[in-house]
Amino acid sequence: MNQPRIRRRRATDLDGCVAGLAEVHRVDRYPLNWPADPHRWLREPHPARAWVAVDADGAVVGHVAVHRIPDPAAEVARLFVVPSARGLALGRALLGRARQWASRRGTDLVLELAAGGAAATALYERTGWRCVGTSTAPWTAPDGSPVSLRHYALRHYPPGSDGPPASTARRRARRPTASRSSGGSSTSIS
Repeated sequence: MNQPRIRRRRATDLDGCVAGLAEVHRVDRYPLNWPADPHRWLREPHPARAWVAVDADGAVVGHVAVHRIPDPAAEVARLFVVPSARGLALGRALLGRARQWASRRGTDLVLELAAGGAAATALYERTGWRCVGTSTAPWTAPDGSPVSLRHYALRHYPPGSDGPPASTARRRARRPTASRSSGGSSTSIS
């Protein structure tokens, strides 16, 4: 497979996104709970931006969205790469596109991941994300059991700095990291 290209998601991409997501769900069980309306699940809650990776034939082989949340940060969600396109560093490239978007806006990124996602955990940690906590999801697994979530953050630092400005660091230390449920873990890239 030639290296897929990444571009902004278009409304006409949604059928391809759902087909790719169905394959990921079949192989990886992501999302943990298949949405009643997968088109709507990918579109909501009105992402600030979404991108797809498309192969030479125009088929969607990967996806990521960035959602605005009631916090200065934005949430990375709906990240997946279809099994046939794995090994091409698309997960890293899609995350990189979200990171570029956030960096241009001076925005931190957060995400949540259902515990047990070893490949996704490894990807995030290799690319600078830090686990900032755990919680129990407000939704359950298909069998009704509780779902443990790991919360990750990727901080934006102004160019030329070694960290956040002192005032930002103090403000962040006083407030908990925001998170919301996506009804399933945020990613599948294994």
